[in-house]
Amino acid sequence: MSKVIEYLMVLGFIMLLAGACSSTALRDQADERDAEAQYQRGIAYVNGTGVPQDYQEAMKWFRKAANQGHAAAQNALGMMYLDGLGVPQDYQQAMQWYSKAADQGYDEAQFNLGVMYAVGQGMPIDYKEAMKLFRKAAQQGHSLAQFNVGVMYHKGRSVPQDHHRAAKWYNLAAEKGYPPAQFNLGVLYLDGLGLPQDYQEAMKWFRKAADQGIAWAQNKLGLMYHRGLGVPQDYQEAVRWFREAADQGDPEAQKNLGFMYREGLGVPQDYVEAMEWFLKAAEKGFAEAQFGVGIMYEDGLGVPQDYQEAMKWFRKAADQGSADAQLGLGYMYHAGRGVPQDYQETLKWFRLAAEQEFARAQFDLGMMYYLGQSVPSDFQEAAKWFRKAAERGHSSAQLNLGGMYADGLGTQQDFVEGLMWTILAVGGIPPGEKRDKAIEHHEEVRAKMTPEQLAEAQRRAREWKPK
Repeated sequence: MSKVIEYLMVLGFIMLLAGACSSTALRDQADERDAEAQYQRGIAYVNGTGVPQDYQEAMKWFRKAANQGHAAAQNALGMMYLDGLGVPQDYQQAMQWYSKAADQGYDEAQFNLGVMYAVGQGMPIDYKEAMKLFRKAAQQGHSLAQFNVGVMYHKGRSVPQDHHRAAKWYNLAAEKGYPPAQFNLGVLYLDGLGLPQDYQEAMKWFRKAADQGIAWAQNKLGLMYHRGLGVPQDYQEAVRWFREAADQGDPEAQKNLGFMYREGLGVPQDYVEAMEWFLKAAEKGFAEAQFGVGIMYEDGLGVPQDYQEAMKWFRKAADQGSADAQLGLGYMYHAGRGVPQDYQETLKWFRLAAEQEFARAQFDLGMMYYLGQSVPSDFQEAAKWFRKAAERGHSSAQLNLGGMYADGLGTQQDFVEGLMWTILAVGGIPPGEKRDKAIEHHEEVRAKMTPEQLAEAQRRAREWKPK
C-alpha cells in the first residue's frame, strides 16, 4: 500500500494586511480602540511591513484586539504562544486563545486547536476532539481542515476507517488546489481504495501536486512513468521526475534515481552516479537505499568489491526491517562472504524476511528445511514454507510443492494438488533446463492420474489466483 501525507499543518503567519493603510493610519485607528486596526497593527509588526519586525509589539496589539473579542486576534495570540514568538512558548496559553476564537466559530482557530489535540501539544493526543474541531472548520470550507478530516478517515483515527469518505474530503481540498490533498487523492486512485482503481486519475492528481513542488508526488509520477501506469512507459520521463524530487532531498526518489543509473534506464548506465544517489538516501537512514549500497559493494559496481562493507549496509537496512536486506544477509552468511559461513545465522535472517511474506525468503527457508542445513531435515516444515511462497506466485516453490504432493513428502500424497502446482510452475518458469525438468515431472505425474483427476487439477490451476 502506498504511503500518504499525514502531517497536520499549523498555519503560519502570512501577509494579512488589509488594503494599503499607512503605518500612521494604522496607529491612529488602533489608538481609537478599533479592534480590526489593532489586529492589523499586530500583523504589520509580525511581518515587518511599514515597521521594524517586532514580535513583542505584535503581541501587544494582538492582545488589545483579542481582549475586545476579535477572533482573528485571539487566534493570532494562540499562534504566538504556540511558536514562542515575543513570549515564552506556552501550550496552555495557546490552547486558551485558540479556544476563545474557536468558540466564536473562527475556522482557523478550530483547525489549529484540532492540530494540538491531534499531535498532543500540551495535552495527551485526543483524536476524537481533534476530529470534532477539524469537522467544524472543514464544514466552513477550510481546505487544510478538509484534508485532515480525510486523513482521520483514511487512518481510522477516532472514526472507523473509511477510504470512500477520506476520498470525499480529500477531493474538496484538492479541488481548491491544496497539494497534500491532491497527492493523497492520487494514492487512493492508484491503490483503488474507496474509489475504483484508475491510473489516469492518479496521474492527474499526482501531476497537480508535483507541479506545486510536492516531492512525494514527483516521485510517484516517476514511478508511474517507470511502470507505464496510466501513461505509456517512458524511462526518460521517469528519470526527470525522480530527479525533481531527488534534488529536493527526497530519499525514496534518490534511491529510485540511483536504480535508474545502475540499470541504465532512461540514462546511460553509470555505476558511480548510481552509488552517489544511493548513498545520499542511505545516509538519511532510508533502508531501501542502504540495501542498494550493500548490493553495489557486494557486486563491486562503482566501488571496489567489499563484502564487509556490503554486510555493514545490509545490516543497517535489515535492522530497520528491510526484507530484501534480511535475505541479503542470509545469503552472505550462507556463502561466507564478509563473515564466516554460518547456516544458523542464515536461517535466522531467512526466517525474519520470510515472516514478512517475502516469497523468495519463504522459498529459501523451505530449502533449508528440505536440505537439513543448520536444522534437521523436516519435509513438513519445508512444505509449509514452499506453500507460502507458492501461494504468492513463486514458480520454483510451486514446482517443489508439486513434487512433494506427488511423492507424499511432508504432505499426504495428492496427485491432483501436485499436478496443479506443477502446471502453475511450468507456466511461470522461463525456457531452459529447469523448465524442461518441470515439464518432465509434469508428464510423470500425469501418467499416474485418471482423466477425472487430470480435469480437476487443470480446473484448479485455471482458477488459482496468487495471494
